[in-house]
Amino acid sequence: MTLAKRKNQTRRRFLTTTAAAGAVAPTFIPARVMGFGGAVPPSDMIRLAGIGIESRGTTVLQTMLPHPDVRFVAIADVRADRRKAVKEMADQRNGDTQCDTYRDFREMLERDDIDAVLIATGDRWHAPASMLAAEAGKDVYSEKPCAISIDLAGRLADTIHRTGRIFQCGTQRRSNSNFIHAIELARTGKLGNLHTLHASIYSLRDSHDWLPAQPEPDPAVIDWDMWLGPAPWRPYNEAYVMKGQWRGYYDFDSGARLLDWGAHTLDLCQAAAGADGTTPVEYEPLDVAGDNVIQCTYANGVKLILRSTGWLGLGTCPVRFEGDEGWVETGDTGRIAVSLDSLRADLPAPTIRGGMPTNHTRNFLDCVKSRGRTTTNEDIMRSSHIACHAAAIAWKLNRKLTFDPSTEMFVGDNEANRMRSRAARQPWAV
Repeated sequence: MTLAKRKNQTRRRFLTTTAAAGAVAPTFIPARVMGFGGAVPPSDMIRLAGIGIESRGTTVLQTMLPHPDVRFVAIADVRADRRKAVKEMADQRNGDTQCDTYRDFREMLERDDIDAVLIATGDRWHAPASMLAAEAGKDVYSEKPCAISIDLAGRLADTIHRTGRIFQCGTQRRSNSNFIHAIELARTGKLGNLHTLHASIYSLRDSHDWLPAQPEPDPAVIDWDMWLGPAPWRPYNEAYVMKGQWRGYYDFDSGARLLDWGAHTLDLCQAAAGADGTTPVEYEPLDVAGDNVIQCTYANGVKLILRSTGWLGLGTCPVRFEGDEGWVETGDTGRIAVSLDSLRADLPAPTIRGGMPTNHTRNFLDCVKSRGRTTTNEDIMRSSHIACHAAAIAWKLNRKLTFDPSTEMFVGDNEANRMRSRAARQPWAV
């Protein structure tokens, strides 16, 4: 039973009980049920579950578990060791042994007492799992990249709208003070007229190779077929699963690794440019020795440069915003560099490092309760992810592409448009 349903039922039960009792005898209600003494009443408790929780997912979950209004009730994972580890973490926090485990997350989604799910699988599963969770009436916090294609990013956003669920993309830097401040400088004209944005990305790689085949494990230990999910079949190798070496392989990865950082940094540039809801209209790979540089251009002429080198050393995931009067650059250390003396006095002190989602997860939990829109909702995810994928396609094809944000199609390039979607392996297609 979801949070909203539980609230309505609790209220109905209270009114019915009160009416039936009348003035005959007072009703004793424990303080914890009413929320007295700092206790969270059951009707306000968010019952959370997880799908595919390993290293990054554990970091995110650890920022959710301490909240008194959260109870983690179930974990679904294709790996037995991860099911065991996450259950132990949740049981220790809950003070009991009631966290349930599932190999197939679809079975877990059939429960009507789960309000929200944290999805931190590999990229190939993010959109399908999110869509199935939304269809099952769950709110969704999905790690990025949330979709491995332009088509899936749009379909995921459409599914969230149609089902009326709350969605948060795990691009947590939009909730961190140094990035918020840099975006504000760009948006409020303190850098002058904005003309160029810079987003850091990994060195790009797009491999279609296979690692050597190894004996497939017992599905009860590692369910290889479900680990692959919608991705094309290939023989098992433990490095994909146990060492996370699936990145950079086309079948598993989002856009030649461009979205590993680009989902964060291009998204921040979208915010600085006031471009949420749209994308650049041109994408051009540039011939720069030792770097993958892609120049993107918005309809208003503002440039967006994706590059991996030439940063000031302010931490991972740096971004830089340039106007005709000055610039600002920041990264995951929380430090901010500006070119104008007039802006230095108001720079916030570093607080939370860029990788920590503490503020971001609380925003999601608050929106689960209020039904308000999250900081990086499905529409923000849609436009920033589509822009990333369009840039990756331009890099793969090694040519300039023109894109129409209104149709989410490339203009006059059939080959590029065929790369907007991917075939999904049955029975895992959604």
